[in-house]
Amino acid sequence: MGLAAGPIRVVVAKPGLDGHDRGAKVIARALRDAGMEVIYTGLHQTPEQIVDTAIQEDADAIGLSVLSGAHNTLFAAVIGLLRERDAADIKVFGGGIIPEADIAALKEKGVAEIFTPGATMASVVEWVRESVRG
Repeated sequence: MGLAAGPIRVVVAKPGLDGHDRGAKVIARALRDAGMEVIYTGLHQTPEQIVDTAIQEDADAIGLSVLSGAHNTLFAAVIGLLRERDAADIKVFGGGIIPEADIAALKEKGVAEIFTPGATMASVVEWVRESVRG
């Protein structure tokens, strides 16, 4: 997966029952405007659907947006499925309403980065550019 030449490919996804996708769409657009190929999955995606999409699209990264409070469960499920499907080279990053106290545990589970409210689009784009294929 993912180490091909060409633009960085990012799947942006809204897992679970969360119905607010404005932030995910803003991130998707910022990444697209920075020259990346972005696949936005839409609302109410299961971890299985997200991982299937990332593998099918030969994604370099998955960006998850979670506002529902289910971030610990959903991030872990995506990371676990990537490992099961021999696709752990696809980096997972995310953002949303994620308490500071949960960030270290998410990173220990394999989440590469978490962006909380107030993160700039420039900081997300820069992180993806520097971290995803680095």
